[in-house]
Amino acid sequence: VQLQASGGGLVQAGGSLRLSCAASGRTFSRYFMGWFRQAPGKEREFLASINWSGGSTDYADSVKGRFTVSKDNAKNAVYLQMNSLKLEDTAVYYCAAGQSCGTVPIRYNYWGPGTLVTVSS
Repeated sequence: VQLQASGGGLVQAGGSLRLSCAASGRTFSRYFMGWFRQAPGKEREFLASINWSGGSTDYADSVKGRFTVSKDNAKNAVYLQMNSLKLEDTAVYYCAAGQSCGTVPIRYNYWGPGTLVTVSS
């Protein structure tokens, strides 16, 4: 599976962005998908995951209620809707695919190159 995240950019605090992750591969629908982020000098942080059918999701406490993950198997895509963005949300955002859900990067086998989100005051 090859992944490509997009949709990052510069946004003011309180604003919204929608990240997309396009996947290649005929078995995309069988994978669990996750979103992570990494700020400079910090470890990669789990944000959200979604199971293969899209019927089960999990969120980090830091984004719960603000971010929403969704999946469209017909389009081989996963999305992260981000609302009420804060300065501390500034980071490179990554999508990942794995054969089981998890909150740690090692649970995911495939990673996209990331997209930068910058939140300004």
